[in-house]
Amino acid sequence: MSVFLIEPGPLATQYQVALRRLEVIGFADALWNRRLDVWPGDAATHAVIDNRLGWLDATTFAADQIARLEGFAAAVRDDRYTDVVLLGMGGSSLAPEVLRRVLGVAPGQPRFRVLDSTDPAEVRDALATAATSLFILASKSGTTIEPLSMAAEASRRIEAAGAGPAGSRFVAITDAGTQLETRARAESFRDVFINPANIGGRFSALSLFGLVPAAAMGHDLRALLAPAGAMAERCHETNPAANPGLALGALMAAGALAGCDKLTLLLPPSLESLGLWIEQLVAESTGKAGVGVLPVRGEPETAPIGDDRVGVTLAGPNERADTLARRLRDAAAPMARLEATPATIGAEFFRWEVATTAAGWLLGLNPFDEPNVGLAKAATSALLARYEREGTLPAPEAVTAGEGVALAPSRAAAIYGSPLRVLDTARPGDYVAVLAYVPPSSPDWQAALERLRTAVARVTGCVTTVGFGPRYLHSTGQIHKGGADNGVFIVIAPAADDDLAIPHAPYSFGVLQQAQAIGDFQSLDGVGRRAILATASHRDVARLERALGTLVTP
Repeated sequence: MSVFLIEPGPLATQYQVALRRLEVIGFADALWNRRLDVWPGDAATHAVIDNRLGWLDATTFAADQIARLEGFAAAVRDDRYTDVVLLGMGGSSLAPEVLRRVLGVAPGQPRFRVLDSTDPAEVRDALATAATSLFILASKSGTTIEPLSMAAEASRRIEAAGAGPAGSRFVAITDAGTQLETRARAESFRDVFINPANIGGRFSALSLFGLVPAAAMGHDLRALLAPAGAMAERCHETNPAANPGLALGALMAAGALAGCDKLTLLLPPSLESLGLWIEQLVAESTGKAGVGVLPVRGEPETAPIGDDRVGVTLAGPNERADTLARRLRDAAAPMARLEATPATIGAEFFRWEVATTAAGWLLGLNPFDEPNVGLAKAATSALLARYEREGTLPAPEAVTAGEGVALAPSRAAAIYGSPLRVLDTARPGDYVAVLAYVPPSSPDWQAALERLRTAVARVTGCVTTVGFGPRYLHSTGQIHKGGADNGVFIVIAPAADDDLAIPHAPYSFGVLQQAQAIGDFQSLDGVGRRAILATASHRDVARLERALGTLVTP
């Protein structure tokens, strides 16, 4: 579980400076002893930080919950559900999704699925077996619009199938005193798990938000927690260079301070999904006040290699990642190698939490807030209110790209001329984010977006990322709007062909999804980002891909 720089160079000095800063301040002791005086900011900021350090004790808290969780897992198995579906977003859904992909589902347990999309096709598919499913409704705040909308449709289907009362088929994970807790008890949910309120969403992987789903999948919780506990002990080390979390955090921060703010994740297939969780943790924690670390996962092996990267490899054979790693070494990019296996996934959760916290401190940030996430939420709420009044969503002024696709540029992008030339605005050190409001599980859309990503990288020479909406709003959305102004954004939002109503709501899933896409575009526009919104009245993958191809035509 070592961390080291493979290639010496200018960043090696920055790295040593970062380690020295952590050592001088006594960061390890300060973190574990909750010394708020080391953090920048006023008393209000310190209060926020103080209320977000519960993750440090998550493994201890979790150990006391194992007996209850094992009983829950046995009951889920014995009741012969065909499926367990987790309804959540961001910190409530990404760790369970990683655990599902990395560790799978134990024999005898129901199938497990995470629904973190408002796409009508995705919702319809995930709820197809509602009559024989158990639903885990996970929300720290208890008011997150996406999972509550999903739960409304799940309840409708349960009742319609005569499998109710609906509450008996739900399990809640939330904080104490939330509206969700009140509802869960009033509707006699099957079970209610109250998580410690001092654990933030993206730091909750080893809390009940991760462990209840892990139990439902039949995982050995002691085996999951043991490596995490061992990592926690190692992260008490006061020498930052020997502390697995602090050393990684120092490298991340040193890179960002030196202009190498793209954290290239090179993961083996067995751990590739860990990138989804790292992406949210790092981007949402560090991407603010005009700085940040942008995690980059899943790049094609032909991705251009500039001088704006730090590489992190996890041990394991992966031809694509190994090719990228070789190219990074050839370019003398700073790199770290971490030893990890699926069996130690719990340790990686904890390592990266410590690393991200240390990186935030080194960058002079509060890693536990997300000041820009609310921008898109507020814009979406305003758009939904307008839809309720007028029955329509606003259409940004756009030009056609052919194939029935309309392109609307942000003000920062429009000054460069035609929206078809938005990629001409990309500069060395920039990144281009492809953000798509389409079914994330669709192989056709996945392939089309990867082809677009590859073409964008070839044309611009920039780092590229791909995110599915609205998932990314709870993840990289923070760094898109709060980080450095070095991003170009392509927001893709074709209207759903087969919409789905949301029970008791004046709008549908398709309208909610469109409002989220337009709202995020408006938010990017509002903070002066170079962005383009691509809309279409139909979801023809080939037609949309051909139209977007005009963006990458020289």
